[in-house]
Amino acid sequence: MEECSSLRSSDSAGTSEEYEIVESLAGQDSEPQLNIANNGSMDDLQHELTEVMKEKAQDSSSPNGSLDTSANSSTKKDDDTPCDALPILDTQTSTLSEDLCSNSENLIDNRNLGENNPSFSQTASDDDMERVQAEDGSGDYTIFNRVTYLGAASINAPRSEAEIQRNMAILNDQAQEQALEVSVSVPSNSEGYVIIYDATTSSEMTRFKIHRILFCARGKVDTSEARCFAFTSSHGDTHETAIFQCHVFRCQIPEAVARVLITFAAAFRRIPKSKMIKKEEEHHQTRQHHSEYEHLFDISLEIKEEDSKGNFNVVPRDKEFFKLRSNIEKQLILTVSPAPPSTQANAIHASLEDLCVQRCFGLLVAPGRRVKHADMNLLEMVSMGSNANDKRSYVISGHWDPTDPVFTELNQETQRDKRVFMTVAIDLVMRGIQEPVRFVIETKVRVYPQNERFWYFSKKPLVHLFSLKLKQVEHSPQGDQQYVVTSVDNMGEVERWRPSAMSLSLNLSSLTSSTLSSLSTGRSPSIASIETPGCEEDSDDDEPLLSGSGEVSKDCPQGELDMWRQVLPKWQDARVQLPKGVSGLVKRGIPEALRGEVWQLLAGCCDDIDMMETYRVLITKDCPSEQVILRDINRTFPAHDYFKEAGGVGQDSLYKISKAYAVYDEEVGYCQGLSFLAAALLLHMPEEQTFCVLGKIMFEYGLRDLFKDGFEILHMRFYQLGKLMEEQLPDVWQHFQEQGVEIHMFASQWFLTLYTAKFPLFMVFHYLDLFLLTGIDSVFQVALALLQMSKKELLSSDFEGILKYFRVSLPKKYRNEDTARQLFKLATSIKVKKLKKYEKEYLAMKEQEAMQEDPVVRLERENRRLLEDNMRLERENDDLAHELVTSKINMRYSMDKLEDKCDSLNKEVTNVNSMLRDAEEEKKRLLMEANQVKEMLKREVEKGDVESQRNGAIIADYKKICSQLSERLDKEQAANVKTINMYKAKVSACEKCSGILSPVTGPPGELGVEESPVVTKLHQQIRELELELAQTKLALVESECKNQDLTHQLSTAVTELQATKNTWFQKTLTSFSSLKERTASTSSNNPSGVTSTSSNITVSALQRQQSRDSNSEKA
Repeated sequence: MEECSSLRSSDSAGTSEEYEIVESLAGQDSEPQLNIANNGSMDDLQHELTEVMKEKAQDSSSPNGSLDTSANSSTKKDDDTPCDALPILDTQTSTLSEDLCSNSENLIDNRNLGENNPSFSQTASDDDMERVQAEDGSGDYTIFNRVTYLGAASINAPRSEAEIQRNMAILNDQAQEQALEVSVSVPSNSEGYVIIYDATTSSEMTRFKIHRILFCARGKVDTSEARCFAFTSSHGDTHETAIFQCHVFRCQIPEAVARVLITFAAAFRRIPKSKMIKKEEEHHQTRQHHSEYEHLFDISLEIKEEDSKGNFNVVPRDKEFFKLRSNIEKQLILTVSPAPPSTQANAIHASLEDLCVQRCFGLLVAPGRRVKHADMNLLEMVSMGSNANDKRSYVISGHWDPTDPVFTELNQETQRDKRVFMTVAIDLVMRGIQEPVRFVIETKVRVYPQNERFWYFSKKPLVHLFSLKLKQVEHSPQGDQQYVVTSVDNMGEVERWRPSAMSLSLNLSSLTSSTLSSLSTGRSPSIASIETPGCEEDSDDDEPLLSGSGEVSKDCPQGELDMWRQVLPKWQDARVQLPKGVSGLVKRGIPEALRGEVWQLLAGCCDDIDMMETYRVLITKDCPSEQVILRDINRTFPAHDYFKEAGGVGQDSLYKISKAYAVYDEEVGYCQGLSFLAAALLLHMPEEQTFCVLGKIMFEYGLRDLFKDGFEILHMRFYQLGKLMEEQLPDVWQHFQEQGVEIHMFASQWFLTLYTAKFPLFMVFHYLDLFLLTGIDSVFQVALALLQMSKKELLSSDFEGILKYFRVSLPKKYRNEDTARQLFKLATSIKVKKLKKYEKEYLAMKEQEAMQEDPVVRLERENRRLLEDNMRLERENDDLAHELVTSKINMRYSMDKLEDKCDSLNKEVTNVNSMLRDAEEEKKRLLMEANQVKEMLKREVEKGDVESQRNGAIIADYKKICSQLSERLDKEQAANVKTINMYKAKVSACEKCSGILSPVTGPPGELGVEESPVVTKLHQQIRELELELAQTKLALVESECKNQDLTHQLSTAVTELQATKNTWFQKTLTSFSSLKERTASTSSNNPSGVTSTSSNITVSALQRQQSRDSNSEKA
């Protein structure tokens, strides 16, 4: 059988399985016998059966049938009874002896338990057993008087009879002096409690839920444990956190033990009559309205926005609206799940398996509220299906593009004085319903700019409760039930807390007789519980000061700021070493604006990246103390606006810090009152830095040691404070001794919360300045200063007045900043150098007490402690083993991926090396070709230079010849003119000739002498030579331009040589060759023309000279 506690009383099978029908041995002819675990001989069995039959007869004759403590002998199995009743024994039983009957009838006592327990009214009484009925209708109770409680012990096997017998024998032998007289109340049904009352005061000491009791057994007959009985109980909600304990009792009469076991057996099998009547009424009502059903659903809405990396993160939700950013892609996630059973209690609903979501027909969004169905806009579906962690939940997600024009109102920045509504609807197709069912959620949103950043926010989804009412109409051909929707009602937003694996472990292993005695008198056995504003008893006229009260001014004198400005840069450069002068500045109080940074410097955790990353991981893990944390944060700093709002930013941040530390420090876990210290730090720095400073305070400053080992270190601190009071405040110490005031009554909260729970914020912050500077010694200094400044009021008060003064008046006294400064000035002047001495005295005293203590008790206590440590270490070992296996799997998976990636990279490297070699060969080839091209171009350029020089020489010769011919022509013309003038003079001198030749005495043309054709031809040749000269000059300019082009092309070819291929070089060479040919042809044509022209000119000149000579001879 699995070693875990059941969730309901009807599921508890531990005790019912102790009673079973056993088969007869082979070869024996006997009827079935009832085997009761360790219940004695056949005589005892016969006695038990007689008791059962007697009580059955009494129940049948009772007019109201309210008392039923015998074993259930009915063979009828009720529908609501989850476990089988005991089988009927068809055996004859003999009657009890007269002595036994008279003994059982003389068990009546006239003591009325109801005088001190108003929840019960007495109906019958006897000496050892009373039967009472609870006024609240929870059922009947059987109270056994004159029972001795022997103690409790931890047990590893709660259903092991041998283990229970062993613990019963040990406690029976050791509890002769520590035994406690009690009364045991056993209920008559499985919904009640087993209650332990103090026999002298009739006050309730403790109680056990009946379904938490796993096993019940009595002591062996003919032994000293024959009058004893014991039961085992579990504490904790899960198998990992469950603690099993064995509680042992002893009756004065051995026969009463059997009655106790029978009463326990009846309690385990019976269901309360009120519950049965209620079930019958519901069943009757269901029969009347069998065709009408109501289902309750929780539909949660989350909105996610895309970040810069392509991921989608949950948008913050503040108060009643979502905070959206404009122009960012979004996703809507809706989760449909059945409402919790507590919500479904009053709803008539069918099986959830018959009404499950098959698919989502559509996800729609529209701006505004009370939107018509036709105005809704369909979104693109991303995914739909059952939740991987909860198969009963159905998750739908859709993509939302807010830049669509229809969503303009939801994509524009919202003004401060306006509010924007958004309507989200889903159409679900459900099994058994013919038409899709539409669920509509309306919520407020506020749109911010695209680059807006939100520092503090809550990520709780919006959850609405829906009521779906159906009516059954017919069955489908396949036999399935068919429904029509009569109404779909949105019942509004509901709060659903985070799922919690929290379990409150009730440690009763140390519940000895002395502990029970202290509980019976209403006094704490060890230390006063930490008082908080939400649970503090307030029977006085004056209200206590709420935590988080008071205002802290941010004003600071300029001189003080200048001194801090001088030391802070040095401190930031050398963070380990405390600069000179810082100690005095801290004792006077750190300026409010600098506290966050200075506290981190004092704690030595500035920029602790590893711790911050650890915090971000821890807040994602589950915490077993989650419910306790949620309860405490509502009572932390209720007077401060930042933490006042339930579920607000402050409480959400405080919850995450407390949860992260509880997971981080598994040995101590969450400590009640730790939230006050975290809240004071959170008011000055973000969550990550707060967690770092809190961890430093708990570990390096030794605050966590106060919560360990049963508050052993805390008791030592109380002893040290008491010795300091006795030395420095003897009159106050003496007065406390006379009034019975103990140190833990007022100082426990000072040590455990560091004065953060009750005092005004100015004093809280100033004390944390001092604590981070000097450590735990400051607690003693401030405590002595508080007592010294309140000496007059304390000496004039009695016991109640002193406690009231510490609870109410003392915190209010320091609402004035001047008074608080005076307190810290006095505290820093108090010397506490003898703390080490007092610590040694305390340890020596404890050693002496341990030596005087019974070794068995000490060993049992150590054994219990070791068992607890062993269980804790086993849990940690299991967690570490799980993490190890998970990490190995992840590491193996990562290694496989890395190996595959390495292989692919090796292949890529091989390919790249091959490509590199080819590229280098290509580079060498191209360089060789480039050098060849350079050489060829160089030769071409040199050849061009030679041709240019030759052409220049030809042109120079041409110019020289032209100039010579021009000079000769001028001379010939001058000679011709002279000859003509001479002929004219001779003709004019002759009278005969002058008359005849008078018409020709004028110009040569007038004389009838025509110009020679040779001269005309020469003039024509001169004009041609001038034209050819101009063309030659133009060709020379063109040659120079082409030469420059060739030089430019050469440089370009060298530059692009690395990037070009062989084909491009061939083309370039071809173009260069063609240019060279064209240039050569142009250059060769011009000199030939000049030469022919010059030769022609020479020939024509000779001809003219010959003609001129011949003419002169004729004349």
